[in-house]
Amino acid sequence: MRALLSARLRSFRYAFAGLRTLAATQPNFRIHMVATVVVFVAGVLLALPRGDWLWLTAAVCSVWLAEAFNTSLEFLADAVTTAPHPMIGRAKDCAAAAVLISAIGALIVAGFVFGPPLLVIVEAR
Repeated sequence: MRALLSARLRSFRYAFAGLRTLAATQPNFRIHMVATVVVFVAGVLLALPRGDWLWLTAAVCSVWLAEAFNTSLEFLADAVTTAPHPMIGRAKDCAAAAVLISAIGALIVAGFVFGPPLLVIVEAR
């Protein structure tokens, strides 16, 4: 039982090492981190209802996941070869497109969530 628990704790250590790698090596991931803080601070200030928090959390997680998978694919491809290869280039482009699609989806969610309360504030002035 102790070995099982130790193995599980080790897996968390690897996961946190991955987060540190993302933050240390990926400028776009750092942008996503700042955007996440801005979104959550705005959500607190606007006292968003629970359902909106669920949507925002799902959107943020999708962007972070896409960025993590994109980075993983890039690291793996670069381990295979650093020489230009058309298929590796296409794979990297598709992974980057996944991040873009996820970010666009997150912006749409943000529009639906933040639009109505911000509109009320603007109309009140």
